Amino acid sequence: MMARVIAPSRTRFIETAFTFIALWGCALSITRYSIPEEMEEGSFVANLATDLGLDVRSLVQRSAKLDVIHSKNYLDINKETGELLIREKIDRENICMTKTTSCFLKMDVILENPIRIFNIELEIMDINDNAPVFRRKTMHLDISEATPPGERFSLTNAVDADVGANSIKTYYLSESKYFNIDIQTGSDGSKYVDLVLNGNLDREEQSVHNLILTAVDGGVPPRSGTASIVINVLDINDNAPLFSQPVFAVNLSENSAAGTLVLTLNATDLDEGTNAQLTYSYTLYTSEKTQELFSLDPNSGEIKVKGVIDYEESQSFEMHIQAQDGGVNPKSGHCKVTVFITDLNDNYPEVTIKSVKSALTEDVAVGTLIAVVSVSDGDSGDNGKVELTLNQQESLPFLLNKSAEGYFELLVSKPLDREKVSKYDITLRVTDKGSPPLAENETITLEIHDVNDNAPTFPKSFYTIHVMENNQPGALLTSLSAFDPDLNENQYLVYFIMEKEIVNTSMSMLFSINPENGDLYALKTFDFEREREFLFHIEARDSGVPPLSSNVTVHIIILDQNDNKPLIVAPWRERGTVVEEVIPRSTDKGHLITKVIAIDADSEQNARVTYQLLQITDSTLFNLDQYNGEVRTTRMFSYRDPRQQRLVIVAKDNGDPSLSATVTIQISTVENVRSFSETTELPLEYDVFTDLNLYLVIGLGAVSFLLLITILVIIVLKCQNPNPKVIKIPQPNRNSVISRNSMISQRSSTIADSTLISSDAYWYSLFLAETRKGKVVVRQPIIPKGAGYFVSSIPRSIGPSETTDSRASTLEYSK
Repeated sequence: MMARVIAPSRTRFIETAFTFIALWGCALSITRYSIPEEMEEGSFVANLATDLGLDVRSLVQRSAKLDVIHSKNYLDINKETGELLIREKIDRENICMTKTTSCFLKMDVILENPIRIFNIELEIMDINDNAPVFRRKTMHLDISEATPPGERFSLTNAVDADVGANSIKTYYLSESKYFNIDIQTGSDGSKYVDLVLNGNLDREEQSVHNLILTAVDGGVPPRSGTASIVINVLDINDNAPLFSQPVFAVNLSENSAAGTLVLTLNATDLDEGTNAQLTYSYTLYTSEKTQELFSLDPNSGEIKVKGVIDYEESQSFEMHIQAQDGGVNPKSGHCKVTVFITDLNDNYPEVTIKSVKSALTEDVAVGTLIAVVSVSDGDSGDNGKVELTLNQQESLPFLLNKSAEGYFELLVSKPLDREKVSKYDITLRVTDKGSPPLAENETITLEIHDVNDNAPTFPKSFYTIHVMENNQPGALLTSLSAFDPDLNENQYLVYFIMEKEIVNTSMSMLFSINPENGDLYALKTFDFEREREFLFHIEARDSGVPPLSSNVTVHIIILDQNDNKPLIVAPWRERGTVVEEVIPRSTDKGHLITKVIAIDADSEQNARVTYQLLQITDSTLFNLDQYNGEVRTTRMFSYRDPRQQRLVIVAKDNGDPSLSATVTIQISTVENVRSFSETTELPLEYDVFTDLNLYLVIGLGAVSFLLLITILVIIVLKCQNPNPKVIKIPQPNRNSVISRNSMISQRSSTIADSTLISSDAYWYSLFLAETRKGKVVVRQPIIPKGAGYFVSSIPRSIGPSETTDSRASTLEYSK
């Protein structure tokens, strides 16, 4: 029984042992692959199914998985294709921290049912993805200028995370005649660099050397890194002090006061620091007497008078001076100073003012006496002879006249002008003839008083000022400031407008000027359609006695503003009503239905009117010319077209902002019409004599009557004066508001292809009646009162111009 029980257990043990040995044998076989680092995600590495001899379908069935040993899972198995793929970019430097030539990523491929393990080693090959880097970007070196050539200085080497050929290969140094580099190779293949001194340094020639050290690796393409080397050259005491010249000669007057500066010595040393700090001192060759009379500052090198200098005792002094630096082994330089003593003229000449005027008016006559002066000198001989002069006499309007021995008169020699010079400091200089000569100065201050001899002046003689219409009353237009160089009351100016009347209106009612500062204001709101410009004078008068004045011409130009909207005068309709037009349905293409005419009281671009269709029943049936306002058919009517057509037309000017007006036209089509007109037909028996027509006819009759009376009066005057005198037309002057020529040109101005509404001829054309089969056709536009309107028939190529200012219109329009 025991044998029977033990037999099955032993059998299971033997089977398990054989299974483990089989699996271990399989695991001992290793599959190796090599890939470069930094491969993109999803890149193909190998086909594991093919390389391991596995069926692709078994990868899913046996739950194949990848187990990376001691590392992050950078790879993955595609179980459908059996391919080993990159799951995440691999950085060799992160996996293998040590700089070894070989870097492996170990992993196991594990299959279940039955369990099977495959060992895989993935070699990560290095690429040149890292540039050399210096641990220190800037290296500072202090090198003495006494350092011999050949001396070596260690530099911080660069490091490169790559290995093999991609690591640092060599170093380069920027060009220098004093330094080069020596590259050393370590036992591990690392490159080290030393800086080698080639020549003798001289700090006085160049104190700082700036070099660039470049490390280059062996990759393809190579990468590099740089570092700066700053070399400070340390000074040594290799230069002796040097004076600007070996011998100095100085002249010094006797009786010079103690502390008088004789000479400042300035030696130079090319070294720096304590090696350039100099100390001045006398040498043993300088006598004790000289050292008692003169002091020498050891730091500044100043030689000053210390005792009493007497020419009669000694005519010269000699000093031997050395300058020594502060180096460890001091160096020194030497010079000699010779001081020559000059004799003095001990007594100064004197100037005495006997009488003097402290002020004169600028209009005094030439030759006026200002002062009487006497001169004297206590010395004798040439030292006692004196000469009196005026400082800068060429630029002064004064002169000296000798009246007696030792006496002089100061006189006015040229006309005085206070505006140029208001005060004179007259310096009288008296000089003796000693050797050296002594001189004394005396100053007389002379004030020049003002007289009113200058009229006010304006910066310009003519001012042009542009004013936009509809201005605010009291608005400041400009400031007219005059200048008067006189003083006090002679300088105080008063401004006023020189009175004149323009069309029974005083200029002071239109404009005002501040009498104190010349600010010019507008007293009313101007209308460009009524007044275009003004011309007048402004006077500035001072407060002197007698007063002086000057004037300036001011030209005010009124600028147009788009303040009038277009007014539709044709086709005529009552306010708020619709224009009715009747046309036959058989009308041809291009037939003129009506013509919209609008006028604008503004000028130039503000009066240029264009037309647009705002609303239309059928846009394919009618066309509107945007420039002349003509409405024409674009095709013939069809049976589908409605009998009623509605057009809303807007007339806009070209101002900014644009103003507009609209008209509504109701077009009715009929099968047969006996006669059509582009104007509104009114039966005579019904409404010919409306109030408006009656007023217009009466106005036309009144104008004709006045014209007839005027002609009769002229004929009577001609008969009474058989020899008429030539009537002189006054020339337009600069004070005219609008010159006659400009008014004539305005009355004759027009626009090509445009109808200008301003004269009786236009009214006549508007009221022209013609008899048509017992009816009177009257054109009845509503025309506002006013001077000058554009009719909007303007061709494309012609812009608007100024409208005619009609003063003969039967109706007047006041805004």
